Amino acid sequence: MVDVRVTADIPYADVDGETLYLNLYQPEIEGPLPVVLYVHGGAFQFGDRATDAEQRLMPLAAYGIAVASVDYRLAPKSTFPAQVHDVKAAVRWVRARGHEYGLSTDRVGVFGSSAGAVLGSLVALTPGDKELEGPVVEHLDQSSAVDAVVHWFAPAEFISTRSRSPFESRILPPRTEDVFFGAGSEEEMDAIATSASLIPRLSPEAPPFLIAHGDRDRLIPVAQGEAFHSAISAAGGRSVFLCLAGAGHEDPAFNRPSNLAMTAAFLRAELLR
Repeated sequence: MVDVRVTADIPYADVDGETLYLNLYQPEIEGPLPVVLYVHGGAFQFGDRATDAEQRLMPLAAYGIAVASVDYRLAPKSTFPAQVHDVKAAVRWVRARGHEYGLSTDRVGVFGSSAGAVLGSLVALTPGDKELEGPVVEHLDQSSAVDAVVHWFAPAEFISTRSRSPFESRILPPRTEDVFFGAGSEEEMDAIATSASLIPRLSPEAPPFLIAHGDRDRLIPVAQGEAFHSAISAAGGRSVFLCLAGAGHEDPAFNRPSNLAMTAAFLRAELLR
């Protein structure tokens, strides 16, 4: 374990009159350093670049990985796919400017938890997709493709979860994705749910995934993580699936040193090629 240096409030893009920032957590070792973008959770509505800093990002960086934790526009003010546009812009910033901070920019990873894992995985599965590159104009000469993905306790698809009986609609709480998707007809919402789902976008060209889920997650059932892992394999991709016994959604168990060490080992193996 090594000391970690923090560089806060680095602007990476301007969009819709808003400046987006990232915080950079760097281990105090000789570079260039492998780098992973961290995309925070929060139901697409909450959180910022400082989320999870003390318990997750600084300890991960101490294992030899530079972590760039990024802001993105939040719902309900901004809806899908604005958040994907922002994370892609952050990847391009890292590739264009990361060398100024001692980062290795040939291979870049993305790490997301919960809602952030949806966004990071969508970025990973849509390289060169013009619709999802978006209106953020910074560093368009750079690729937004990523080379490794850490995907923690997130839904793999929204198609089935949009289906509710009239009784279920009355007694169940509103779906998180309803705020993320915005308003529209049922047909429009179904189309957005398909576009925002990960499993339909899988192909053999997908980067390798490390998926982690708790078997007592009551928000996003572990079956979602298992299904995503199986679908990656069926599509010809590479995936590692970790199931944390007794862990719920955003459980402190995910931040245990053993789990962060495995996460860092996966990222170093994939990014330092």
